[in-house]
Formats: sequence, structure tokens, C-alpha cells
Amino acid sequence: MVDYDISVVGGGPAGLSAACAAAKSKAKVILFEKDQSIAHNIRTSGVTWIEEIERLRISKEHYNPIKNYTFISPSNEVTIRGSTAKSCVLNVRSVYQHLAFLAAEAGSEIMIKSNVTNVVLDSKNRISGLKVGTPKGEIVIGSKLVIDASGFNSSVAQRLGLVSRWKRYGIGAEYECYCENVDSETWTLMVGRQYSDAGYAWIFPLSKYRVKIGVGIGRPESYTDPVEKLNSIIEKRLKPLDKMGKIQPVELHHGLIPNEGLRKSTVYDGLMLVGDSAGQANPLVLEGIRYAIEFGMLAGEIGAKSLAQNSDKGSLLEYERIWKKRVESKINSALKVQSRWIGLKDEDWDREIEILRDMSHEEFFDFIKAEFTARKMLRLALNHPKLMARQLFDMVLRN
Repeated sequence: MVDYDISVVGGGPAGLSAACAAAKSKAKVILFEKDQSIAHNIRTSGVTWIEEIERLRISKEHYNPIKNYTFISPSNEVTIRGSTAKSCVLNVRSVYQHLAFLAAEAGSEIMIKSNVTNVVLDSKNRISGLKVGTPKGEIVIGSKLVIDASGFNSSVAQRLGLVSRWKRYGIGAEYECYCENVDSETWTLMVGRQYSDAGYAWIFPLSKYRVKIGVGIGRPESYTDPVEKLNSIIEKRLKPLDKMGKIQPVELHHGLIPNEGLRKSTVYDGLMLVGDSAGQANPLVLEGIRYAIEFGMLAGEIGAKSLAQNSDKGSLLEYERIWKKRVESKINSALKVQSRWIGLKDEDWDREIEILRDMSHEEFFDFIKAEFTARKMLRLALNHPKLMARQLFDMVLRN
């Protein structure tokens, strides 16, 4: 048995960032990815925000910048235009492999096609290692700390009975396509029953001729198959696909993302949860890659520091305090808005879009990012005295 300081389960952005940060802090780190390569299966559309993602060392070669945002409902449409690009669509495979190289450079050991089959406990019922099926056969490794970055399944924490399976979540399907006619500076969200029973559809451009077309559906509000819905949208050429010319899928992506808020606890003796395992996602547009990278780095740094205290829960609590202070209230407020959106009928969506129509680019950007501070929401309500804007203010800040 080989001993490590920290073992990371999951080779997505959270796990890779945690491994990199821990290795930079001089911890002996190993990471296990169950797929046969990093980013072998794409499970996210990669929408995020340029300022934040560049602060996390993801440079412009890895994303397509977005200036404009279009919302389409059954009988309404609005486009909010900006003078500069603030959002972007990531080349997800490129980003993940970039993070993997950073982790390797820092000294992390990465094992692909390696699936954790069990958690090893010591005589005090404390985590002491992992059993892992690898291309070299089953191995057992010792580990002072395990970072569960396994995504939606929270596989280590679930195996230990510390958390239950997410009950509310989004399920998505998306084609990455060649497309003849794409506005590469504009992403589009389509809402209403023809697009999604409980969610939305999207068009996220990666370049002049490459685009992601997808559908997200909320569970348990609807059990429609997102692939069937996506195929129907493309076959019927629903607006705005009717103006996009030839559409040729070249990849199909699937993904699940938690949609019920944060885990009550994300640290235990010898264990940390990060990324989707912890519920670190913005419910409005179901994006969480920025949180995964940022809080993955945080988990790696604090995890490495905790080794001197045998990585007991008390030495890990700093991680939970910091990340929840940064995003807990924002995510909870976004959940209120998202819960309202899930139940809207087509005619409701037509009216809801009027809230967006009067927003400035800055106001919209804060809104869609779930930047629901009291000051920003009050300014929104005062600047836009329509009833729906004031209802939004009341729902987010007074409930």
C-alpha cells in the first residue's frame, strides 16, 4: 500500500484545482478520474464570466467572449446588448486539460480510468484510504485526507452515508454543432413549454461556426427526456434555429447538476466536499465551474494546511466558513427566483421577460450571475418601478 497525504476523487475542475493547490502546498497528492481521459465526457455547457475566470488563470485562448444576451419566450423576445464582453462560453475540454497540466506540473499524480470502489476505515471508523480499480488492477492507497470532487454523485460521501442523493436537480442534454449562421457574440436562452417543461433551452456559441444547442429540465418537476426534447427543437427549427442555416451535431453531451441549495455540511473528519458534491452552483443558469475552480483551490490549500492536525473536522472548518460566506446568500436568493421560474406558464414567461427588457447591461449581468446584494436589488426596484421588478425585489430580499 502506498501512502499519500491527500487523495482527490474526480478529475473535473474542482478536483483538478484542489489537487494543484494541495501539491503546491507541498502535500503528496493523488487524483483518481473514472473516465479514460480528463474531459472525456463533457457534462457542462461552460457558460461563465470573464473577469472571474481570468482571475482563476483561464486565459482567452480557452473561451469565446459574449457581449449580448437574448431571451426568447413563446410570444416575446428581448436582447440586452453590451459594449464589452463580460460573459463567455468555455471550451470545456481545453479548460479541463489545462487544469490537469497545472496539477501535474505542481506535482500531483493523476490516474485515469480509475474508479474508487470502496473507502478504507481505521479501527476508529475514520477514513484512512481508498480502494480503487485502475488499469493496473485494484490498488489500496493510504490517505490522511480525501477530497470528494466526484460531482453530482458525491460518491465518497454517499458511500459513507454522510449525504443523500440530490432530490432536486437539473438534467441536461446538448449537441455541440457545426452551424452555418451563428452570432458568435450572443448567447440565447429559450423558455416556455415548447422548449422545456421545467427549465430552458440554450444556444451558446463557441466560435463563428461552432455552437452548443441544449435543453435543461428540472427534476422532479418534469421527467421528460431532454434528448427527445432537444431533437424536437432542432427538427422543428424552433425560433431562433429557423435562421441558423445548416445545423450538424458533432458531439452529444449529458449532465446533471444539483438544484436544491448547499450541502448542510461539507467537511468531516478526513473528508472535504467541493464543487457539485457540495452544491456549489448558481441555480439561475445552472453554472458552477467558477465556483468549482475557486473553491477547489481553497479546499486544496486548507486541506494541505490541515494535515498537521490530522485533517480532523475542526481543522477543515475554515474551508466551509469561507466558501459559504462568499456564496451562500447569493445561491439561496437565486433558488427563490429559479423556483418561481420553474412553475411559469407560457403567458407568464411572456410577461416575465418584460422585467429584463428594461434592465441595463450591468443590471442584467448582476442578475443572471446571482449577485443579489441588498444594494443592487434595491437599486433595481427603484430604477424599474414596474410591479414585477418590485415583486422580484420582495421575493429575493424579504422572504
